[in-house]
Amino acid sequence: MRGVKTTYPASPRGDHVDVYLDASGAEVRVADPYRWLEDPDSPETRAWVQAQRVLTEAHLTDLPERHAYRARIRELWDAPAEGAPWQRGGQYFRQVNPGLLNQPLLQVAPSPRGPWRTLLDPNALSADGTVALAGTSVSPQGRLLAYGTQSAGSDWVTWRVRDVESGEDRPDTLEWSKFGGAAWLPDESGFYYAAYDAPASGGALTGTNRNQRLMLHRVGTPQAQDEVALQRPDEPDWGFRARVTNDGEYLVIHVWKGTARKNQVWVRPLGRAEAFRELVGDFRAAFEVLGNDGPLFYLHTDEGAPRGKVITWDLTTGERRDLVPEGPDAVEQSALVPGGLLLLTLRDASHRLTLHDRTGAKVRDLPLPGPGAVETLHTQPDDPEVFLTFTSFLTRPAPYRLDVTGGSLEPLSTEIPAFDASKFEVTQEFAVSHDGTRVPMFIVAPRGLKRDGTNPTLLYGYGGFNNALKPAFNAARLAWVERGGVFVQANLRGGGEYGKDWHEAGTLERKQNVFDDFIACAEHLIRTGVTAPAHLGIHGRSNGGLLVGACMTQRPDLFGAAIPQVGVLDMLRYHQFTIGWAWASDYGRSDDPAMLGHLLAYSPLHALKAAAYPPTLIVTGDHDDRVVPGHSFKFGAQLQHVQQGDSPTLLRLETRGGHGAGKPTALLIDEWADILAFLEHHLR
Repeated sequence: MRGVKTTYPASPRGDHVDVYLDASGAEVRVADPYRWLEDPDSPETRAWVQAQRVLTEAHLTDLPERHAYRARIRELWDAPAEGAPWQRGGQYFRQVNPGLLNQPLLQVAPSPRGPWRTLLDPNALSADGTVALAGTSVSPQGRLLAYGTQSAGSDWVTWRVRDVESGEDRPDTLEWSKFGGAAWLPDESGFYYAAYDAPASGGALTGTNRNQRLMLHRVGTPQAQDEVALQRPDEPDWGFRARVTNDGEYLVIHVWKGTARKNQVWVRPLGRAEAFRELVGDFRAAFEVLGNDGPLFYLHTDEGAPRGKVITWDLTTGERRDLVPEGPDAVEQSALVPGGLLLLTLRDASHRLTLHDRTGAKVRDLPLPGPGAVETLHTQPDDPEVFLTFTSFLTRPAPYRLDVTGGSLEPLSTEIPAFDASKFEVTQEFAVSHDGTRVPMFIVAPRGLKRDGTNPTLLYGYGGFNNALKPAFNAARLAWVERGGVFVQANLRGGGEYGKDWHEAGTLERKQNVFDDFIACAEHLIRTGVTAPAHLGIHGRSNGGLLVGACMTQRPDLFGAAIPQVGVLDMLRYHQFTIGWAWASDYGRSDDPAMLGHLLAYSPLHALKAAAYPPTLIVTGDHDDRVVPGHSFKFGAQLQHVQQGDSPTLLRLETRGGHGAGKPTALLIDEWADILAFLEHHLR
């Protein structure tokens, strides 16, 4: 607690040293005293983790705010969450959570307004709610459902097939799938999916994921008989995402390599034993096939257009043409609709939706309920019904039906709020980073906020992988603001808020820009009186956990508390585990001498030195096979070792918890209650 030096469990320091080469060719020796914590299943690691959990629980149990947050978050969460429907074969499908179910239901209806029948209840698949839907694909005539499940938060997916009319599962079970969906054949006889070799014993959660294969499964046959549709053992880092065009004529393959949004596009007539035609045969830019009119294909790309554009590509003549040229706003999504196409664009991190005809000419702006974001957009090239989910900081995600012919927007649900939105206000301000770049941030606060520097403030960011942070409802953050806190969401370089250039300005040797942007946002909040360092907490997940780790080690004086969650914290070894190698397009790798110095300069684990760091709650999950928990374990042990002040360093480990996807509602509520109670206790 405050003013009391925390006694930590013993963390033996080993003598392991790695040797790297820097840009000059000189050897660089880097100690890794907690290498043993990379093995999550060793008796030593398990004992250490259990001791840390006991310490953390003792700290959190004493926080009166914990119970208040848990109760209020539960109240705010307990409301229907209806996803946007989509249509296949004249039937409509949606996911919905009536309130506090651990996992949403998958439902089917003859109309987008119901009546709805539950087709699949994931809550019945496990006693603790930790088995979740990880993917769904309905066959073209709407008769069969391919659905993937993940267990305890792992990225591994098992595919099954369910009959839509009867609700009964077929015998099909497909294991060891990752990073891909299911693409049905037009006759519903089977579907394409992505798979890996079964991992070695003990390596399911830590072993590297390479040599993905595209498989063709025939419904009713065992997985052992699945056909290898595509594999490239000479290119072990390549992955394959299949799509069958709406007319059933073509098989389209998007070939990916890592997380960089640069891909190849291969096409061939479906069902013909001929070689793929490589429309794009290298990784020079991002290309997404939207659909086709016969041999005329429509693609969304950022080639020569950092903010995105739509092009046509004629397979017969090879002619390419810009259909919708690059505009002032970043194009986040494009989709074909009858006689036209939709563009979903970002302007200062909020969405706009426009309709264009097939010549590329703009027809109209389409209405959205207000400033905010479209979370899902379901379209079909031959169906004028478009379904979307819209949200903002003060409105829950809600489904809408959009008629693109007339432009009308119809709500499909009625929200009954459990809070008075008029008590809060959302503003957007801009910080100025170290090099003069304007960095936007949204500020969610009680109306009439007094800027006297005393407000407990939570600053959240991500800044990576071309992902844009947009306005979104979050019951836990609303509970924070209800109790007088301020929530701030920063839109940093490295994200996709302003297109490809904005993203690349926060990658590789430019990664420090992301941290400088976040620090500039913090300093802006302090300078404008929103808060002060003692009252300012920071939070980020995954790449955002790296953000928090880097900023708290570079500027420990600037923050009153820190929450690095499922963070990438060891920048020298992240690529050694699961899919970590794929992140090198944003980070670079330590075995590249040109990047070693940049990585060492900000790697949170290696930046820790004897100093007074803010109170820190490190959050991870034992089944996180995206960012393995060894990152958090090693960072926590080192931070406890070097901490010079009285501020606690605590490790919150979720058992049967992964990187975040599919986490049960009950665990999410408890997790948020602990995070916010910790923050409020240390920031008041």
